[in-house]
Amino acid sequence: MKVGHAGTLDPAATGVLPVLLGKATRVAEYLVNWDKQYRAVLRLGETTDTQDATGTVLRRAPVAQVTEAEVREAVARFVGRIRQVPPMYSAVKVAGVPLYKAARAGRNVERHAREVTVARIDVLAVDLPDVTLRVTCSKGTYIRTLCADIGEALGVGGHLLTLDRERTGPLTVEQALTVEEVESRLARGTLGESLLTLDAALAELPACTVGPDTARRVVHGAPVSPRDVTGWEPCGAEASGSGDRAIRIKDQGGRLLAIGTVRGLAIGQGEGQGRAEGSIAVTKVFVSEGSDGREVRNLIEE
Repeated sequence: MKVGHAGTLDPAATGVLPVLLGKATRVAEYLVNWDKQYRAVLRLGETTDTQDATGTVLRRAPVAQVTEAEVREAVARFVGRIRQVPPMYSAVKVAGVPLYKAARAGRNVERHAREVTVARIDVLAVDLPDVTLRVTCSKGTYIRTLCADIGEALGVGGHLLTLDRERTGPLTVEQALTVEEVESRLARGTLGESLLTLDAALAELPACTVGPDTARRVVHGAPVSPRDVTGWEPCGAEASGSGDRAIRIKDQGGRLLAIGTVRGLAIGQGEGQGRAEGSIAVTKVFVSEGSDGREVRNLIEE
């Protein structure tokens, strides 16, 4: 059985990491774009070479003069679309080589800033030299770099002391299982009760419903004409746009058949109606003709 994951965690971090088994590994590309929520502790006054607590301290500065108001003002500057330079100790590749390998070899590689989105930062506590933050952000955001940049904005430097990922997309830490819990439930034969369906894992994608004849064509990879769509199931927010968008294709019994790609999708929130420009291309099929649907019952195959 294939095993994969959607996203990564730094070795010193804790929290949510989506694990994919079996057919679920085929949808990792749709899950890695999920937004993330973190609880982070920023240690002000110490700059490290890794931007976190695992590195060597390069510089120390007194923080007694830093006020809570100044901390909150500095943090607010980093909400929205911001640019980050990836840290040297990261998996980002430059010329095909991960930056962390170059860093371990003592080389400093030129990196270009990348644009990321920080949707929200809540200051949960200020107990100098430590500041506790809750950060909601897009994929590709380095919380280590965010902490280091906030420290620089305050003029005292800083690094990430601890990090816990509280949420990845719709998956929260309250739903998560530890490795020990997975082993225990697997031994008792109850692990399947804790697993998401593949359809639930893709719930942020809009869905269209097709009739029996179209469903039979879909499982063979045939495109779907807009006139063959019998209904639309919107995702959490109104779906619209002129570019290509991934959607779920389901039969009238609610079974997930495939993922398709559509252009110009528009769905009125709560209306259950929609329209698309042109046909819906089928990109990934999850069932075969005559299947009873067990292939897509669980996110992790039994």
